[in-house]
Amino acid sequence: MRVTIAHNKPQQEVKESVDRSTERLFSGIGSGPLEFSDYHKQWHGNTMSFTLTAKMGFIKTPIKGTIEVGEKDLTVDVDLGLFDKLIPQETVKNRLESGVRGLLT
Repeated sequence: MRVTIAHNKPQQEVKESVDRSTERLFSGIGSGPLEFSDYHKQWHGNTMSFTLTAKMGFIKTPIKGTIEVGEKDLTVDVDLGLFDKLIPQETVKNRLESGVRGLLT
C-alpha cells in the first residue's frame, strides 16, 4: 500500500519528525488491539526502510516498508503482511494519512 502526503516544511525537519515518530504511525490501524515489537529502521539518503512485527490475538506478522521524504511530499510504502487481508484497505489508508499528517504538524 502506498500513501503520499504533501508537505510545506523543510525536508530535514520532516525527516527528523519521521525518525522520531514512525513507531506511532501504525498504532490504531487495526480494529482490535495491535501490539508492535522488533522495530528496526535505517536511513538511506532521504528514504527510511523499516521493519517491525505486529501481533493481534494469535496472529503475528512482519510489516516492512519505506518512507521517502521529498522536498514537497512524503510517501509511505508499506507491506502489512497478513493484516493486508484482515484489515480493510481504506481503513489502513485513512489512518496512515492521518498519522502522517500528525507527524507533520
